[in-house]
Amino acid sequence: MIELSPWSIRSDNRAVTRAALAEALRATRIVVTSPNAVRALRDLCAADAREAVPALPQPLQRAGQVWYAVGAGSAQALADFGIVDVRWPERMDSEGLLALPGLERFDAGESVGLLTAPGGRGVIAPTLTTRGAQVRRADIYQREPAPLDRFMIARLTAAHAPLLLALSSGEALQRVLEQLPAQAAARLRQARVSAASERLAQLAREAGFGEVEVAAGPGARELLAPLAGDENGAD
Repeated sequence: MIELSPWSIRSDNRAVTRAALAEALRATRIVVTSPNAVRALRDLCAADAREAVPALPQPLQRAGQVWYAVGAGSAQALADFGIVDVRWPERMDSEGLLALPGLERFDAGESVGLLTAPGGRGVIAPTLTTRGAQVRRADIYQREPAPLDRFMIARLTAAHAPLLLALSSGEALQRVLEQLPAQAAARLRQARVSAASERLAQLAREAGFGEVEVAAGPGARELLAPLAGDENGAD
């Protein structure tokens, strides 16, 4: 496996972040945008437990409160953390999330807590606001730019076997292509792309990838399913 990550993930444990999180968790509906957000939630809860003045409400999931996750991975991470009433869409992206019953319209004064990070596509919060929700946003983790691993770049450039690119982030793809030397970028564009959504598949085509398909979902198992198919079909 060749890992080409253009950033590092860091939970944001500042007091101002914990205060925003506490406010978001008091909403009637909570939206979690990624497994990274769940990990950050766990980190902040663990840190908060050590603080002299706890800031986060307990229990995290109140009676009548519904949590929403962008995908099954985030939902499972929440379940492992004890958040049991979680809903997620079959189409595991922002558009699928926003089509879920319970997020399509809001009465006056209804609130939604959004647990996320700065950056990304910026679709969810504006759409919920347009639908009448009072969005209580908490950016609880940060994606910090990081240089690509030189060893991984060398492995990519020297790779002779067919490549499969598991694509789950358009922003990550753009940053990777910007950092790769020309020879490595050309080798990467020869890869077969397994994209988490049709939107990402189109981005890959526009970036010069020739063999692109949409996976059954955004999870690692779905994205890597073509590998299993190749193995099953080998003589």
